[in-house]
Amino acid sequence: MPEKQEDGRVTPEVRTAEPAWSGLRRLLRDAAQGPMAAVADGRLAGVVRRHRWFLVVLAVGTLLRALAMLGYRPALWFPDSYTYIVTVFRPRPDLVRPAGYSMFLKLLEPFHSFAAVTAVQHLLGLATGVLVYRVARRAPRWAATLAAVPVLLDAYQIELEHLLVSDTLFMFLVVSAVALCTTRRTGTVAAIGLLLAAATLTRTVGQPLIIVFAGWFVLRKRVGHAGVLLAAALVPMVAYGAWFYATYQRVGIVGANGAFLYARTMSFADCAKMDPPPDLKVLCDPRPPEQRPPSQEYIWAQDAPLVKLPGITFTKETDDLAARFATRAIVKQPLDYAGSVLTELGRSFRWDRPAYPDPEIYGYYQFPVTPPGPPGRYPAQVGAEYAKLYEQGAIGTEIVEPYAGWLRAYQSMARLPGPVLLGVLLVPPVAAIARRRQAKRLAGVPSWPVPWSVAVVLLITPAAAAEFDYRYVLPAVPLACLAAALSIRPDLLNQSGSQKEFSE
Repeated sequence: MPEKQEDGRVTPEVRTAEPAWSGLRRLLRDAAQGPMAAVADGRLAGVVRRHRWFLVVLAVGTLLRALAMLGYRPALWFPDSYTYIVTVFRPRPDLVRPAGYSMFLKLLEPFHSFAAVTAVQHLLGLATGVLVYRVARRAPRWAATLAAVPVLLDAYQIELEHLLVSDTLFMFLVVSAVALCTTRRTGTVAAIGLLLAAATLTRTVGQPLIIVFAGWFVLRKRVGHAGVLLAAALVPMVAYGAWFYATYQRVGIVGANGAFLYARTMSFADCAKMDPPPDLKVLCDPRPPEQRPPSQEYIWAQDAPLVKLPGITFTKETDDLAARFATRAIVKQPLDYAGSVLTELGRSFRWDRPAYPDPEIYGYYQFPVTPPGPPGRYPAQVGAEYAKLYEQGAIGTEIVEPYAGWLRAYQSMARLPGPVLLGVLLVPPVAAIARRRQAKRLAGVPSWPVPWSVAVVLLITPAAAAEFDYRYVLPAVPLACLAAALSIRPDLLNQSGSQKEFSE
């Protein structure tokens, strides 16, 4: 039945969906006309009333981020932070991490304030929540609001935004690409490709996402769109690769893939089963797998076989040697590798939160009680000196009470437990199976597979290629929640690419 609105207009129960960004543009246009005009015709009041629960969640999320800014000034540091700062002042590709986050820091350098950096990262976190809610509004409003709750209110998400690391920027870029993928406009395809390229140059785990999105367009019989997306993504990546090659005479965008995969396989690699050639035997660890340290130690520990080789750890020769060892381990012990990947992946879904991979790294994800000490490793010490130039002053973290204490108390209670995340991931396929008969009557492709498959790839890739880390899980959460919300109702894209939306 048609529904009569407060202003007397009648809207049909089923209508064509707006592009994901149109509502935001309309609100900005209304704001530009003046708030009094919006109040006069009742539109602003109507918007607030319709979205009141989401606005409450957004307000609480904003307050929590303000507490982080007040309680931990100007930012929290992670070991990787110093490497990013070095790249700001020494513009060259890093062998371990792409320079996307360093470019982000470079853009904010004129402010000479890490507080400005964390403020922008908190705004990106809030914007991610808004995007999730906006796209999820094809579902009931309560589902759309719940989908945005983890990214807006999870204490560990807020702490991650306050760390000087690349994950918040990466998350925003990927969620933006997913949001654009829900629109009908052809011009957005190139923008999706550019966002995915930016995400890949921020964190290399973005590479398989380009294939996921291209596959989505092929599934919708838009092969041309898939080609446009691939071309748009490849242009900046090839340009960065050319810069990397000019610097190191190596092909790629980083030079540590082999080393990280080698470290990953050391959780199970048995040289007695592998029977490696003599040049690979130097990388063997005689200890049984159950007595070995976490995988990361095989890259950074001074007594690791890879680190003890001549030269720096990430030379082409060393990385190629590590890649050969890892490939042999996977080929000779495929079941052991699969079991190891499942073990690492399973850490994402635990109810408790054990200290892993070690207490030091785990501690970086907690709002601290005391200010962290100075960097210990030599490269970090160099980065700290550059950080002082960036800030044009001291860079130590000042902990201010009672704001910091309030956040610590909040963090002890407010997080998304692993089994809940697993349940959220299971909602879309279970809902699809439950609606299989109805789906046969509705021509088209459901809209949840894109965010769902992206979330799954973001969870599996680190477990398969590197190691589980708590901060690798958080960017997947808003996408998993978005997919769950979209799967609640039969929101389908028909074969011509148009969208249909049930009335709210």
